[in-house]
Amino acid sequence: MRIAVISDVHGNLPALEAVHRDIQHQSPDLIFNLGDCVSGPLWPEETAQYLIAENWLTIRGNHDRQLVDHTHSEMGLSDAHAYSLLSDESKAWLQQLPTHMEHVENVLLCHGTPKVDSEYLTEELCGNHTITASPEYVLEHIGDVQAPLIVCGHSHIPRVIWLETTGQIVMNAGSVGLPAYDDDKPRHHFVEVGSPHARYMMVTRAGTRWSFEERMVNYDWDHASRKAERNQRGDWAGALKTGYFRPIKLPDFLARPRIEEPYEDF
Repeated sequence: MRIAVISDVHGNLPALEAVHRDIQHQSPDLIFNLGDCVSGPLWPEETAQYLIAENWLTIRGNHDRQLVDHTHSEMGLSDAHAYSLLSDESKAWLQQLPTHMEHVENVLLCHGTPKVDSEYLTEELCGNHTITASPEYVLEHIGDVQAPLIVCGHSHIPRVIWLETTGQIVMNAGSVGLPAYDDDKPRHHFVEVGSPHARYMMVTRAGTRWSFEERMVNYDWDHASRKAERNQRGDWAGALKTGYFRPIKLPDFLARPRIEEPYEDF
């Protein structure tokens, strides 16, 4: 059994398209999408329609929930931008997504933790950055879940944690569409993976054993960065281009524009 697991697309359509092409080469039996599909200053409606057409097993992330449960005045910049461009069909699709899925091929799917979509499962805060969560932290946050494999997203950091006491494995799929960000919950912190690649995980089960492959996919991140810049989101523009949230000075040869293939700008 081979499963492709994606998460946190955040409306980055060119990254999603590139990841889907890579997934097709991997020939998985199933594709799981762990949510936060469209929120951001990029291509929310086009991304929603792409995911609707593909009809993968998809759960709702915290931003998907906020887009359908919050009023426009309660939304942050990323959610508000996406909401303003989403069709009624796309909003209805987000509304009907489940918060989690249990026992799909002995896998539990959740966005954050099994009970809270806005909490990290594989990371803990240390100062203003995240570190790998301790086994004790993970066990506390999975509660009474018995699934041998738990897959999550939310933190945008690909990671695999083995729980020796239970034999369970917790895997974070990383982020297709946003490699760095800052957040103020539960306190202000940065998340940075250090490169602009689109990320997802391939999971293979042989008997009772699982193996994992982090896939890092090239796509035209300069194009995505320019889209964010045009929508007055310089924070996203820098993150998409570098994989770091805080501004960094690029060497001249990296700062030069890359040769691009044509791509329609929605």
